[in-house]
Amino acid sequence: MLKEFKEFALRGNVIDMAVGIIIGAAFGTIVGTLVSDVLMPPIGLLLGNVDFSNLFIVLKEGKVAGPYATVAAAKGAGAVTLNYGLLINTVVNFLIVAFAIFFLIRGMNALKKKEVAPLPVPTTKECPHCLSTIPIKATRCGHCTSELRSA
Repeated sequence: MLKEFKEFALRGNVIDMAVGIIIGAAFGTIVGTLVSDVLMPPIGLLLGNVDFSNLFIVLKEGKVAGPYATVAAAKGAGAVTLNYGLLINTVVNFLIVAFAIFFLIRGMNALKKKEVAPLPVPTTKECPHCLSTIPIKATRCGHCTSELRSA
């Protein structure tokens, strides 16, 4: 069983997949920072100085009564909150990651050369006298016995 696992783990596809997952995680972190620190602040500013990460609804007041300015303040007071702003950030993050990966894969596919399959080598030819199919190396037709010129 250990030998089979070793063969499985050392196959090229598994290693390629592991490298892809690691690079994908790093790429996701970069895009997450791009969304939360570069894109969302200007969008929030355009929408009236809204910080999406602090959009929430208080479901149950905490030990200290609200209103709470931030999600952290509400959590610190022990309030139960529905953090829909974080969902908005996550959805925007996902859409940007999906869009970036789409363009990355599209670019990689464009760089790949489409391999043209070689033409099959003919193994037969037609007899010019009787039009029967004969082997390509034949010097005489097996049907009409005509002598064939070598090509």
